Amino acid sequence: MSKPTIGFIGLGLMGSAMVECLQANGYPLVVIANRSRTAIDAAIARGATEAKTAAELAQASDIVMLCMDTSASVESRIYGDQGVLAGVRPGTVVIDFGTSVPDSTRKIGADLAEKGVAYLDAPLGRTPAHAKDGLLNIMCAGDKAAFEKVKPELDVLGENVFHLGDLGAGHTVKLINNFFAMTTACAMSEAFVMADRAGIDRETLYGVMSAGPLHSGMMDFVRSFAVDGEIALAFSMDNAAKDVGYYSRMAEDLGAPSRMAGCAAAALKAAQDAGCGGRMVPEMVDFMADSYQKAD
Repeated sequence: MSKPTIGFIGLGLMGSAMVECLQANGYPLVVIANRSRTAIDAAIARGATEAKTAAELAQASDIVMLCMDTSASVESRIYGDQGVLAGVRPGTVVIDFGTSVPDSTRKIGADLAEKGVAYLDAPLGRTPAHAKDGLLNIMCAGDKAAFEKVKPELDVLGENVFHLGDLGAGHTVKLINNFFAMTTACAMSEAFVMADRAGIDRETLYGVMSAGPLHSGMMDFVRSFAVDGEIALAFSMDNAAKDVGYYSRMAEDLGAPSRMAGCAAAALKAAQDAGCGGRMVPEMVDFMADSYQKAD
């Protein structure tokens, strides 16, 4: 039985790794260029077909997957004369793997439903290295029948595949998850810097903190950079700031303005203002250390 053709939009670090995984598992791919041709050319060399527009890609695909950086980027590929909505065929399933604002997700879902197309939000956990090996965590939501239809493809990409409920629930859970993760990362970065200033060895601090209930994967990511100089979490401060901002916007929309997100948002904005937005989240340790030194 032939495998469905997948149209993939957004071949950044994560998206290109997902495309490589799908191709390794025998799926025909249609791709489209965005900012760089490197990943596109690599996918074409492995047998993918290139589309000139998102509408053309959608027309040629049974499943359309997007892995974009912002809600605005997703909307730019969905709408317009050359967007997915203009070319997609009834019965197609469209999946947003990025981290988007739930209200935007639900609007896109309603617009696609008018064309007989199902929309799923399926944000991701873990790293591009996990994506290449099909070991992502996938937080999917939307129509259950559509989810079951594409479950074989999700299982190729993910080790842990969840169905979380109605459309938008995936992005809601991901934003809560990333708010908590980035708050933890910023707090742990400050903890290491405060230990420095108090004359306490970073590994000593980590040993005490990790022996108790505070221990977490995010703590370990920050420790890897703070102690060993290794970046084990390839997630930029720009992306972190975006996600915390989306979380705050979602909280406002829910009538429950966040009391906690402001600290992480302020720390990340300060890093961006200092020109560090493209650096990885664990490098908040260096940013904070430098900012305190400048203040002395």
